[in-house]
Amino acid sequence: MERISIVIPCYNEESMISLLYQELERVRMSMQGVQMEYLFVDDGSKDGTIVEIQNLRKKDKKVNYIELSRNFGKEAAIYAGLEHATGDYVALIDADLQDPPSLIPEMYRILKE
Repeated sequence: MERISIVIPCYNEESMISLLYQELERVRMSMQGVQMEYLFVDDGSKDGTIVEIQNLRKKDKKVNYIELSRNFGKEAAIYAGLEHATGDYVALIDADLQDPPSLIPEMYRILKE
């Protein structure tokens, strides 16, 4: 079974983590025959972003995270996520839902063709 790692750089996204997770789960359930890993990268957030991510991890082992010691910037957070991703494919998603997770199945279909 193929595996997709979703790398999510986060900076002060406490209010969005739960909503993003719900959207990712909706997409995952629609994609038969594919496993997913959600890899959140907290880029030194000053709010409760990391607590929200840790709470998700307690409930769902598909949720993994990296906690950077300070704010290094989005590119560094993406790089850290790519370095730790374990999937056959990797998708980058902004935590603020700027890029809707609903696009993942279409991207995957295009890659497979």
